Amino acid sequence: MSFGIFIHRPDSIYDDRPAERYQFPPQYLGRAEGCIDDWIVYYEPVNVAQSRGYFAMAKVEQIVPDPKAQGMFLALIQPGSYLDFANLVAFSSKDGVVERGLLNEDGKISGRAQAAVRPLSVNDFNRIVGQGLREDAPILPRIGDAVSMPGLREEQTPFTFEQTRERIAYLSSRVVRDRVFRRTVLRAYGERCAVTGLHLINGGGRAEVDAAHIRPVEQNGPDIVGNGLALSGTAHWMFDRGLISLSDSLEILVSSRVNDHEGVRALINKKGYAHPPGRHVERPHPHFLAWHRENCFKP
Repeated sequence: MSFGIFIHRPDSIYDDRPAERYQFPPQYLGRAEGCIDDWIVYYEPVNVAQSRGYFAMAKVEQIVPDPKAQGMFLALIQPGSYLDFANLVAFSSKDGVVERGLLNEDGKISGRAQAAVRPLSVNDFNRIVGQGLREDAPILPRIGDAVSMPGLREEQTPFTFEQTRERIAYLSSRVVRDRVFRRTVLRAYGERCAVTGLHLINGGGRAEVDAAHIRPVEQNGPDIVGNGLALSGTAHWMFDRGLISLSDSLEILVSSRVNDHEGVRALINKKGYAHPPGRHVERPHPHFLAWHRENCFKP
């Protein structure tokens, strides 16, 4: 078992759904199998417009032949393990490349950087995850006490293998994952409620919006930005109870069961469409929106 890097891009020709599966050709089978029961980091190449760099982590559950594509394979992601990084991690900075294992003996980037599936050292994994989840300037929760995240700041004594496992166990905590998910979603939406359009910061510097899962965690909804919405408290309450929903084009749908239809319409922004994230790749995914309309929304 070992850590790994999976290269993914939003315009990929492969049948990827990062929170669920990763498709790859046979030349990467051995490397992918080495990641079974361990964690991988998703990386988006620098030649992608608005590249997210290293943007998420997930655990590989198993590798199977793709039943729909002869000669291809699927890395199946363990349900509930996917987690978007709160901070996007660039391929390189003033300190050099973050994935040091790509450097050759001369200190230059080797051909390994082109491999779509490649191993990742423990130190590089710690460095990437540490930067992706550090809280130098956290978006504080709207209610409740802040949760400290020991061991996740960039300036650290390098983690040993056992400490890395402790970090992974810590990140499996629902409290911690909710906190990271909130920061990620609020970053994507600029801390603005998608339904009302309001951008409210209270006196303590806290954003008065929640991060709502479109498909709830209890219903196998992943902690991925495409399964999230930034919503004010009232909008969140209505969304969870199926009184409002979204079409695939992000039109805000209002249930006929709402007892104050005019009041709800007055709450919604004048355009009648949810404000989307700046990056197209972070928009609500139609797969999750369809689930909400079919399972929660009350027409």
